[in-house]
Amino acid sequence: MSETIFSKIIRREIPAEILYQDDLVTAFRDIQPQAPVHILIVPNRQIPTADDIVPEDEAALGRMLRVAADLAREAGISQDGYRLMINCREHGGQEVFHLHLHLLGGCSLGPMLAR
Repeated sequence: MSETIFSKIIRREIPAEILYQDDLVTAFRDIQPQAPVHILIVPNRQIPTADDIVPEDEAALGRMLRVAADLAREAGISQDGYRLMINCREHGGQEVFHLHLHLLGGCSLGPMLAR
């Protein structure tokens, strides 16, 4: 498994606007935001895709969801709503093969899929 840009962000080897970091997860602003609020939340252990999750990853995955909710409140988008999204592989639109949760909000996001 080759290293990803997210691994380098986690280790702070390349700059990013890190909003949260602990021993399990790191959250930072997306450099190409698709909404006024677009934050990526990643496990610190590189998990390539959702298909690669193992039972030992459950704590990190739960933490990702809790951090997303906390960051949504901090960003002032929890009342109006937001979207949490994980893409998996080519047909799912995954571009970086390090599992990541997108937190999107700050505007109406429209339907889930383009018709």
